[in-house]
Amino acid sequence: MSLTIIILLLVGFALLVGGAELLVRGASRLAVAVGISPLIVGLTIVSLGTSAPEISVSLDAAMRGQGDLAIGNVVGSNTFNILFSLGLAAVITPLVVDRRLVRREVPIMIAAGIALLLLTIDGSLDRFDGAVLFAGLVAFLAYMLRSAKKEVAAPSAPDVAGPPVKGARGRIVDVALIVVGLALLALGSQWLVDGASQLARVFGVSELVIGLTVVAAGTGLPEVATSVVAALRGQRDIAVGNAVGSNVFNILAVLGITGLIAPGVEVAPAALNFDIPVMVVTLLLTVPIFFSGLRISRLEGLLFVSLYVAYVAYIVLDARGHDALPAFSGMMMLGVLPAATIVVAVTTLHSVISHRRTRRRVDQSAQVTSTSA
Repeated sequence: MSLTIIILLLVGFALLVGGAELLVRGASRLAVAVGISPLIVGLTIVSLGTSAPEISVSLDAAMRGQGDLAIGNVVGSNTFNILFSLGLAAVITPLVVDRRLVRREVPIMIAAGIALLLLTIDGSLDRFDGAVLFAGLVAFLAYMLRSAKKEVAAPSAPDVAGPPVKGARGRIVDVALIVVGLALLALGSQWLVDGASQLARVFGVSELVIGLTVVAAGTGLPEVATSVVAALRGQRDIAVGNAVGSNVFNILAVLGITGLIAPGVEVAPAALNFDIPVMVVTLLLTVPIFFSGLRISRLEGLLFVSLYVAYVAYIVLDARGHDALPAFSGMMMLGVLPAATIVVAVTTLHSVISHRRTRRRVDQSAQVTSTSA
């Protein structure tokens, strides 16, 4: 392994961490200053910014005729965002899921994933497919703009990023933090992708595998850094909103723009038969967890991370045609997936029972108050 590759990886990671810190600090302070909830900021400004590396990589790959890399980057990044980014953030500190996110943005994210599956089922991403996805992006942005006008940040909401500077000067500083943070994220991600891609080619794997794993993880690291830093700073709405919003932008913006500018992108059968369905299932997996208790526990976060590690291991073993693949597949089917199903079912049932008990206590308290009056 050359020294250049190691330097690219280490410096890229350092830039990601620094960029994420500045981005979260500026976004959270700006949200308080202008009266917009951190959730809306996470779903729009932060998500669009952390999706910038995916747009750059996928568009560049499509223009060069590397369709597998373009598609694999988005599909892999979306799976990475949910299983690894949210999972790691939840392992560090349990995440509270905003009820509005569950009712509105999560269904949009799932619908975008299903739309991608249906549009690419013919084996290509043409200009019509790109137009449909881009139209969905325009509708999503219009919807978020309308929601932002209605949102009012709670006056008592803690500003963990520090007291915002009042006036126009303070907003300029906040915007500058966001811009610098996004620039560092983009640069750090690019350096990581360059280093990791060179490292992956040393092992002789295909462009689809590189896109699904190395490039997806590299371009997804801004989401990881942003979500983890946001969770550590107490901005959990930004952490969850960033992951959900980035997935929406990755599908509607990244592949929408790619389809319009570089139409005719071929979608590999492996992606159609396995990777895109896995992405859709991953998005659907958020429904019982998000709806159950409006939170992601450490156990559920650990489950997410474990599933991602298993997914990557399967891709690598399959790409290498390794002798251990049949045994690993059997272990996944008979062990890991049933265990994951049990964990989701148990946590969902526990949350439902706890919710009903809480409602019952509230109703009993209301009856007592009514009788006393």
